[in-house]
Amino acid sequence: MTDENTGSTLPRRQLGRHLREARDAIGMTLIESAGLMEWSKSSLQRLEKGQSERIRKHDVRTLCDQYQLGEDATADLLALAEQTAATSWWHDYGSLITPAFDVYMGLESSARELTIFQPSVVPGLLQTAAYARSLDLIYFPNDSADEIDKRVQLRIRRQGLITRRNRPATLRAVLHESVLRTVIGSRKITAAQLRHLADLSTQPNIDIRVLPFWAGLPVGMSAGPFVVLDFGLDKKNKPTEPSVVYVESFTGGVFLERTSDLTRYREAYQVIEGAALGVQPSRDLLREVAKEHDRAR
Repeated sequence: MTDENTGSTLPRRQLGRHLREARDAIGMTLIESAGLMEWSKSSLQRLEKGQSERIRKHDVRTLCDQYQLGEDATADLLALAEQTAATSWWHDYGSLITPAFDVYMGLESSARELTIFQPSVVPGLLQTAAYARSLDLIYFPNDSADEIDKRVQLRIRRQGLITRRNRPATLRAVLHESVLRTVIGSRKITAAQLRHLADLSTQPNIDIRVLPFWAGLPVGMSAGPFVVLDFGLDKKNKPTEPSVVYVESFTGGVFLERTSDLTRYREAYQVIEGAALGVQPSRDLLREVAKEHDRAR
């Protein structure tokens, strides 16, 4: 599978960050710049945070002039502005894509490394179609059969990020043992899912570990599910885009970008990973619990 269009989320974020840095470099405040553009402060703030849905090249060029940027820097930012108009492949799924999920999809599809802790269910990037369908039938009880089919298709298509032959992203995940023992759909479906995880863990870019019950609470409290997304390095060995933590909840999720938040979640993952089983023992446990589910059918 080849790389697919990763959409406009990352270019929007990059454009906004470069514009903010250019404004800061000449000592201009957000209010001053917005006033010169005859915009509200919130409009410019949304642009700098990568949250503007519609970005006009004329506005970007005006801002570049305002910030005294040279021709080369201006050309680079105009190119980013063009990319923000890209149509993302997941928009084919229409109303199933909420604005918040659209943002997450743009980041996930651009990520070069994903670090995941999941204490309750198998992460979407690692789910089988049957497991995904079983979850969606419960979580979206009012969806039609066609909508459920599309949700499952979307989940499977997302997995190209880590299964494609051309530069697959790296995925590191720690799953709590409760994930293995919670029956989703049926024992047959759950057993097949666990064998799928064991098989995936043999791939060089995929590291899956299990945090056993006996490890207790490594960070001193129950840590909810989270994903750290990293976007790789440029030719100067600097991050192409600041990392992001996505923290899931029942009603949605939040994006954390402050250095202190990133540090805290990275440290938490290191502690959790240190308390988890190694890759091979985790793979053995996955296959062992799959057999237990088979025997209990």
